[in-house]
Amino acid sequence: MCGIVGYIGKRQASPILLDGLRRLEYRGYDSAGIALLNGSDSVNIIKRAGRIENLRQAVADLAPTGETGISHTRWATHGAATDENAHPHRDQSGKLVLVHNGVIENYQTLRDQLLAQGDTFESQTDTEVLAHLVGRYFDASDEKDGAARLRLALQAALAKVKGTYGIAAMHASVPGVIVGARLGSPLVVGLGDGEHFLASDVSAIVAHTRDVVYLNDHDIVSLTEARYDVTSMDGGIAQVKVSRVEFTADDAEKGEYPHFMLKEIFEQPNSLRNAMRGRLLRDDGVAILGGLNMTPQELRGIDRIILSGCGTAFHAAMVGEYVIETLARVPTEVEIASEFRYRNVPADKNTLQFVLSQSGETIDTLAAMREARRKGIKCLGIVNSVGSTIARESDGGCYIHAGPEIGVAATKTFTSQVMIMTLLGMLFGRIHHLSSADGMEMIDELEAIPDKIASILTQTDRIKAIAEKHAHAEGMLFMGRQANYPVALEGALKMKEISYIYASGHPSAELKHGVIALVKPDMPSVFIAPDDAVFDKNVSNIEEVLARKGPVICVTTEGRTELERLTEDVIYIPDCPSYLSPLLTVIPLQLLSYYTAVARGCDVDKPRNLAKSVTVE
Repeated sequence: MCGIVGYIGKRQASPILLDGLRRLEYRGYDSAGIALLNGSDSVNIIKRAGRIENLRQAVADLAPTGETGISHTRWATHGAATDENAHPHRDQSGKLVLVHNGVIENYQTLRDQLLAQGDTFESQTDTEVLAHLVGRYFDASDEKDGAARLRLALQAALAKVKGTYGIAAMHASVPGVIVGARLGSPLVVGLGDGEHFLASDVSAIVAHTRDVVYLNDHDIVSLTEARYDVTSMDGGIAQVKVSRVEFTADDAEKGEYPHFMLKEIFEQPNSLRNAMRGRLLRDDGVAILGGLNMTPQELRGIDRIILSGCGTAFHAAMVGEYVIETLARVPTEVEIASEFRYRNVPADKNTLQFVLSQSGETIDTLAAMREARRKGIKCLGIVNSVGSTIARESDGGCYIHAGPEIGVAATKTFTSQVMIMTLLGMLFGRIHHLSSADGMEMIDELEAIPDKIASILTQTDRIKAIAEKHAHAEGMLFMGRQANYPVALEGALKMKEISYIYASGHPSAELKHGVIALVKPDMPSVFIAPDDAVFDKNVSNIEEVLARKGPVICVTTEGRTELERLTEDVIYIPDCPSYLSPLLTVIPLQLLSYYTAVARGCDVDKPRNLAKSVTVE
């Protein structure tokens, strides 16, 4: 997802905009640009393909000034990553500038209409078409108030648009005003003293303010240094509220770590404590999740659960299916959110749906939630971002409280989502058949997990050595069973995301149903084989791979040293109940992918072609 940062106030805008863009680098981008108004009836635009450092150097060389500005990091959808295609874009007059996240689906039709009217274009983007359209409405307006004229021009242009957008725009003839709008792509207003901010993510502006307003779909905002006004597309006053950002600017910095991903892997003991904090009632042996907004009687009436997510969140949901059915015996199924929205899934009034999303803005997951609610299914959100769209539109839910996750490859949010799934399993289990003694025993095991993860993190040197040994493999296979099958999928996803090694995850028993054809000396197999009911079955699969000269890396439970006779690449985790093992087995896989990517010289926090939050389909 692209990034937007806007500023209006009394300070020079460019340092604030560049710092904001730097804080949005994790979202993925291939070019960046900045536009400044300096009150001289002209707009100064600087944009560069490549990293933000290229833009920063150009700004330093040209030394533009201005106290009002907008900026952008672009992830190409229309046109290659070039200076010309980078945002901001101008209208035909050259006085209006606009940045845009999302996709204008009917841009070609609009472009053809504008070309027929004599407009010329400098890029191949859909965004430049939108800029021209807004500019034409502005030029045709006889509205005397400049701010109102700009807002109405944006409103009129968006009425012609099909697609999704988060927009910031300004006009040289209307100094001291920035307008913005959103539909399907997040936008947040930052409130300051004599200054205001506009951004696609609060992490871009949290260094300057923690008081924010999250815009809703179809909202249009007008900013000056003194005030902000939010209206709806039909011109009415929008309903907004001021929220307080939970984290600080320091929380979103790497600190002593070389990469955000490694920092976030090491944050997992604390992030899991935060996910549990205040949610375990020891005396009753039960989990309390008040945000569900459902009474015990309503929860007891649920006879079917649907879990939806994309990518890593989908894998967490798969673990959730296993855990909820194991602990609560409530039929649970998992749907990839992007497919759910196009299916006619049967459901009744006793069905409950949970949607999982780190950002709370994932477009496919948001669409799945809206489709479920349209069919009368009660839908609850499991998200990390307070004030996100899913958090606002769902019928209730839980924040995972993992803190800011900057690395594109999700780590701590996966384990926090799995923790919430486990608490849900415990909650439903206690409602149905688990005793209070069972619940108290579970609480003991849950509260021990953070320290057990900390003990795994002491093995980084060993895991690093294993990663370096296999760093130049042609591909990798990841195998697991039961709750650790989705962990195998997650381990494979991490490996291909950041190291670019082809990797695939499979149920271990599927090895002989086709996967074994891939086994060869330069194709390591990673087996997740904790001490559980299928340990011996996993060992048999390991021996099958070794018999065909395939290298094997094992993740197993402390004490199962017999695996060392089969392979020297063994990573140990502390003992725990099988339903909790995914919280431990995934940690070595995260570290394995991280150190493999480092050994291969990859850009760990900003992997190619990927964005942190996916807000276009």
